[in-house]
Amino acid sequence: MKIICIGRNYADHAKELGNSIPKEPVIFLKPDTAILPKKNPFFIPDFSDDLHHELELVVRINRVGKSIEERFAHRYYNQVTVGIDFTARDIQRDCKEKGLPWEKAKAFDGSAPIGEWLELESLDIQNLNIELKKNGETVQLGNTKDMLFTVDKLIEEISKYFTLKIGDLLFTGTPSGVGAISRNDELEAFLEDRSLLKLRIK
Repeated sequence: MKIICIGRNYADHAKELGNSIPKEPVIFLKPDTAILPKKNPFFIPDFSDDLHHELELVVRINRVGKSIEERFAHRYYNQVTVGIDFTARDIQRDCKEKGLPWEKAKAFDGSAPIGEWLELESLDIQNLNIELKKNGETVQLGNTKDMLFTVDKLIEEISKYFTLKIGDLLFTGTPSGVGAISRNDELEAFLEDRSLLKLRIK
């Protein structure tokens, strides 16, 4: 199982970090060790002093596929949830300044907690509200209609390079509002007003 992540898929988020709007999806990977075991707290790693939350819609792949056309991409998933792409922003900045890969800022152990899965059924994947609350206050709020690249387009692009397998996870990008977390914070993530993920920061 692999975790495929998309950067800069919401224009407002790209702007808040001073990044350009991409002309094609920005793709990076996380290992399966990035999945945070259910009901475990998230421990801030000792190598970062500036750890940020990034709320995302997460899609689970349910068929093996390669070079998938956008018009057929909807056949390759039927479950969604929310997840958090934790990012060591200080590590990421340092790597970018040196022109180095920045996986260690994104792909470290426990950096990809995910919520409970929902069947898509009648849900429109390109019109879903996602929300993150920190200590009871909304810090991120977005709708998947504002994605620069739709889920189906992402699957088309990703499958040009990587064979998709059953159980692979696709983190589809974060809306604006990313920010730092601190010890003792409580995070709660919602999809369409349904609380799917609760997390305590240690």
